[in-house]
Amino acid sequence: MISSPVTFYVVPMEVNHAAEICEWVYKPPYNIYGWMSWEQMQALDIEFGDPRLRGEQYVSVVNSQGFLCGFAQLFPMEGVVRLGIGMRPDLCGQGMGHLFMSAIVKAALARYPEREIDLEVLTWNQRAIRAYQKSGFTITDTYERRTPTGDKLFYCMVYDK
Repeated sequence: MISSPVTFYVVPMEVNHAAEICEWVYKPPYNIYGWMSWEQMQALDIEFGDPRLRGEQYVSVVNSQGFLCGFAQLFPMEGVVRLGIGMRPDLCGQGMGHLFMSAIVKAALARYPEREIDLEVLTWNQRAIRAYQKSGFTITDTYERRTPTGDKLFYCMVYDK
């Protein structure tokens, strides 16, 4: 399904993509990145289960054959666009993270050219941190933030244009 070299494209998130993302299962400790069922997301009208939010903030990342490889949330804040990123579980750890991130950064810059781009990442997620650094992000802050499983340590990483 995925061939090398890989080119990723950012497209509007379709409903079938949103439903597929809810089925993804990550191996521990990455399983914290899973979503509730698509039916629950729609019923609660949250995140990409909310059609308005899906259209405004969420994008799908596909390869040249159109296969869904991941997604991103481009969350607009004052002077900043914060990225939320998810790669299809079977693609994680395959050395494609920097290419994946480059496509997302390009889309964020096109949509928000005057804003800084940042993201938050759990400090233990070295696999993601390496991909972000390879894509031009630098750690600028460390802080604790509440999560559904308690307070956790995060890095803020900022893209260096």
